[in-house]
Amino acid sequence: MKILWNLDASSLYCIGYVNKLFYKLAKNNAMWRKKYSAKYGESKNLKAKHMDEVVEKLSMMKVQERPEGYWRRLYFRTIAGYNHTKWLKELRTINPFTGLPSHTERVLREQCVAWEITVCDRSVCEGTFEQSHTYYSDSSVTLCWTNGSWPAFHQLSTVQLHGVKRVPLKCPSVIKPGWRSLMAQLDIDTISKSSQVIGGDRLVKLVLLSPGIIIGIWRGQSSIAFVMATFHYHRLLERSLLGSSVCPYTIPENRPLFDDVDPNYGLHGYTLHITLHNTVTEIMSGHFPQLFCRKGQIHEGFIQLNAIIRSNQSRQTPLSARVSLPWRSDALEGTVKNCCMMSLTLLEESQIPFWCVSTPVSMVLANEEPFSYDYQGQHFLIKYQDAEGKVQMDVVLLEEQRQFFLINLVVYISTVKVNQHFGRAY
Repeated sequence: MKILWNLDASSLYCIGYVNKLFYKLAKNNAMWRKKYSAKYGESKNLKAKHMDEVVEKLSMMKVQERPEGYWRRLYFRTIAGYNHTKWLKELRTINPFTGLPSHTERVLREQCVAWEITVCDRSVCEGTFEQSHTYYSDSSVTLCWTNGSWPAFHQLSTVQLHGVKRVPLKCPSVIKPGWRSLMAQLDIDTISKSSQVIGGDRLVKLVLLSPGIIIGIWRGQSSIAFVMATFHYHRLLERSLLGSSVCPYTIPENRPLFDDVDPNYGLHGYTLHITLHNTVTEIMSGHFPQLFCRKGQIHEGFIQLNAIIRSNQSRQTPLSARVSLPWRSDALEGTVKNCCMMSLTLLEESQIPFWCVSTPVSMVLANEEPFSYDYQGQHFLIKYQDAEGKVQMDVVLLEEQRQFFLINLVVYISTVKVNQHFGRAY
């Protein structure tokens, strides 16, 4: 036991993996209280020669009142800088263009946040992998996993995504302590029901899983080539750090004050920021303020917000690049045409994020091309829908310029969501 008392924090933590006895001994509250006091002593004037005496008294009085492992966890949280009140303050500055915190990317990097994917097959074999590549845009982050011993796609039983914050200890990365926050979990029923092929090239096909997860599968077989996921910046730090390993962070409700004067409360004052992008470039970015819906436009349980309409060419937007999604595995790489990421932020009247989406989307040829004197060419559709709303984008390829134009963009929001948020009955 005396040997354990003299070990440094890294060695004491690692020795807990030897067997059950050492695991129990290495969690001793008194030992970790001593290390915590030596490094982060409550009084900066404590002298080292008096530390053992102080720790001994503390261990007799308060240390054992704490649950087992308390001081070890506190030591790790402190050394990792796990102080969420500090980084929450850094997120108070809002970008007026996106309506989201301005420093999300910087804080994510400063906090050394990583993301892990855990996959299980039907024989309950489990593998956990940290992201290989990370790509930041103005309102979302895209993660790629290219290395790993993946099970066959048809053998998948569960997929989990966790945000992870590691403790900077000198020990093997496999056992390095940290905090895991569950961000997404898919079981076998969800995988089988929600999966849909949204595109592919000569090497892979892309299978979209909810929420916003793409699995690349090698053509002609069911083996996994890579995994991609995209997450919106709204509450991303909280979701990545403040949940538990088995329970995701719950986003608190932020309802506005009830307004019984405005008869159209909840139908106007919306601001839309939307971006089409991939892991290399931004394809399109648009900012549309003062969107509204008249009561007569409420249809089939949705309010309709027109950001771009065919009859108003002033808002119609050219795409700066082809709609495509580059991918890479551990050995090969390629590009899937007519697929990309869509990041959408809809702010309500008080400029609070109301509906936030970041997801892969596909562009498909329209079955019926609307007649237009202004745009002669092939027409394409980009669609997305979930329980809270849906998006439709009409894109035309101008034959002469070989240029894509976004000529129609409509966002539909569920009246259930509007009524719950604003206290209305539309």
